[in-house]
Amino acid sequence: MIADLIGGQFPSLLTVSFLVGIVVGLTGMGGGALMTPALIFLGVPPTTAVANDLVAAAANKSVGAAVHWRTGSPDLRLVKYLVIGSVPTALMGGWIVSLLGDDGAQQDTLKLIIGATLLIAAVSYAVRLYLDASGGVGRRQGMETVIRPVPTIAIGALGGLLVGITSVGSGSLIMVALVLLYPMLSARKLVGTDLVQAVPLVIAAALSHVVTQGVTWSVLIPLVLGGTPGTYLGARLSKRVAPSVVRGGIVIVLTLTGLTMLKVPPTVVGIIGCAAVLLCPVVWALVRQRLERQMRASIETEESYTI
Repeated sequence: MIADLIGGQFPSLLTVSFLVGIVVGLTGMGGGALMTPALIFLGVPPTTAVANDLVAAAANKSVGAAVHWRTGSPDLRLVKYLVIGSVPTALMGGWIVSLLGDDGAQQDTLKLIIGATLLIAAVSYAVRLYLDASGGVGRRQGMETVIRPVPTIAIGALGGLLVGITSVGSGSLIMVALVLLYPMLSARKLVGTDLVQAVPLVIAAALSHVVTQGVTWSVLIPLVLGGTPGTYLGARLSKRVAPSVVRGGIVIVLTLTGLTMLKVPPTVVGIIGCAAVLLCPVVWALVRQRLERQMRASIETEESYTI
């Protein structure tokens, strides 16, 4: 029994979960978006990868959420409406996957859905980078947050559905949507709110998949054992490493992974990858220069009005 749990893929799964944990600790993003495709590329069937990644994420996110809960950073009003939308749709995830056909059809279709979701996540990461660089997070700090129940519930519902089916989106898609809907939220409140709302969302999605797919202990155990210390180490390194650099790399990785899962020819994926590695730093530098000019112009304008 023990030999079955720690044999075979155990070392590779432990290593991957540790590395992904470091990225999550550094940036606060990327858990499901990186872990699920990594498991699939290691030979784990997509349905098994999603189910066990969700169970592991439920444990890891609970720890992070507990820390933010004690510090009082989450906006519990937003959490309430997000959970109202996300939990019911997350519970549907495992059931929807079970309706995709026989086992072969399930694996192939789910792989395509994950690929499309990864591309959406890549776009959301790029948007988050731009918003962070332009001061979009918390740029109106101090203002009262006016809650918008209907769009907040809609964000939760869409995010819950995607997470319930693919395990991707709880820390990327929902967070970016919150930034766009509530630009007055400080970065600290944004992260705290996202972590706390993700706990019931991921637990609901995990329960759905456990009931329909079950748990594979030989996959789940290394995910938990590697992910927890990796996340802790990443959080400690976050003071020394710029998260924006890591997030930029995540955008490229998610894009190439999503294209591969959508069965884009390897040659095309390779060309896109080379172009991204060469051009993205140049484009990002130009964007930063433009934003800095705009910020300087804005400061000069404010100073002229003050005088």
